[in-house]
Amino acid sequence: MLHIQGSIVALVTPFNQDGTVNFSKLGELVDWHLASGTDAIVALGTTGESATMTDEEDDAVCEYVLKRVAGRIPVIAGSGSNCTATMLAKSLRYQAMGAQGLLIISPYYNKTNEEGMYRHFATVADAVNIPCILYNVPGRTGCSISENVVRRLAGHENIMGIKEASGNMSYATKIARYLNENFVMYSGNDDLIVPILSVGGSGVISVWANIMPRETHDMVMAYLSGDTKAALEAQLKYLELINGLFLEVNPIPVKAALNMMGWEVGPCRMPLYEMSEGAAAKLRTALEKVGLVQ
Repeated sequence: MLHIQGSIVALVTPFNQDGTVNFSKLGELVDWHLASGTDAIVALGTTGESATMTDEEDDAVCEYVLKRVAGRIPVIAGSGSNCTATMLAKSLRYQAMGAQGLLIISPYYNKTNEEGMYRHFATVADAVNIPCILYNVPGRTGCSISENVVRRLAGHENIMGIKEASGNMSYATKIARYLNENFVMYSGNDDLIVPILSVGGSGVISVWANIMPRETHDMVMAYLSGDTKAALEAQLKYLELINGLFLEVNPIPVKAALNMMGWEVGPCRMPLYEMSEGAAAKLRTALEKVGLVQ
């Protein structure tokens, strides 16, 4: 099983001003993460705006990231869909490209019942031979993966863990009972990294790591190495900035932050729109306080 500890960046997808994928900039971002201690990359997650991209664009981005990383750290491909058959097809394609893992989301819009939720994930896990990470984010999908479904899936040989992004520590504590060396938990909320680690989490799949990769990695590793005080101090030190990255719906603020920092990652795709002036000003202030912009 692929047991990654540390900071897994939910990588943005940079676009040119005409809306096409900016592969040159994507390569620069990948190189920066490789040099900054990022422990793994999620391509085509929520932050990567895959919901607005064509299948051809998704495939091209996944293939490009895999080639750029060249095996130096794991690449996890976001292959989720609200259609199980589509998620299965994408998962098989990304496996064939060489992805080391898959991030698979609960069905959204059409949702499902309890058994349908289990089978949605099990269908993919049964068909692939690379590790899958469940993605629980009810704020996006309108439904949560029940504790019972997590319990059932935790024993599947191809399901390595869960990205827990509900923001509900009571839920996280309940599913922490199923963690072991073959089923791990990652925080999906940057403001709850230390709390998730405290109940047995292995790291974070992070938006914040897009702008502070070294600090995100160091904070997680401090906790895992026993320096919980340093980890907590970092969590609190950067909390204002982390909150700033969610002043509007992700990934609008994080792409705005990268642009303020000079990375020129371009706009988001519609329906995601540029930040309001007031929110952008608050975000810039938070970036200034930690020295990321002048």
